[in-house]
Amino acid sequence: MSNKRIIFDSPGHAHELTFSCYKRENFLNDEKACHYLADAINLAREKHHIKIWAYVFMPNHVHLIFFPEKEIYSNSSILLTIKQSVARRVMIGARKHNPALLAQFATGQISKKYRFWQDGGGYDRNIINRHVVIKMVDYIHNNPVRKGLVDSPGKWKWSSYHDWQHDMVGPIIIDKVSFPVL
Repeated sequence: MSNKRIIFDSPGHAHELTFSCYKRENFLNDEKACHYLADAINLAREKHHIKIWAYVFMPNHVHLIFFPEKEIYSNSSILLTIKQSVARRVMIGARKHNPALLAQFATGQISKKYRFWQDGGGYDRNIINRHVVIKMVDYIHNNPVRKGLVDSPGKWKWSSYHDWQHDMVGPIIIDKVSFPVL
């Protein structure tokens, strides 16, 4: 066993973050929830001073690649900003306009009756090599194709693919200038 300590919030590291909907349900098939998610990621971008390099929203999970601008940051805080905002907005909307929808979010627990996101921090991968980050961007852009949802990444709406391939501007600001070049 090694005494080497793994540090996840490391200065100079980019992060590929994956997090899932509660019980891996397809909550992100809802267009409004995706808009809330885009808003929350833009909020986290400003609040936590992170550069967004790529994303894809799948029906039941999210992939996000970002780079913190500051040396001291917290992936947990970034994720909390994103997840809490989306869950709050979805739950408020469901209570007001579609109370039957709340049943999909029910946990059966007394302390936390409803949940939009799977509990926990998801999966965080530190990226320190620019070749790896480029491969990771390609990987997440092609995730909808691998899952059989579309036959090309350009046909998936909720992805930064168009920002990169067609110089379009999507719902999330992609920080191309800060992206490592080969």
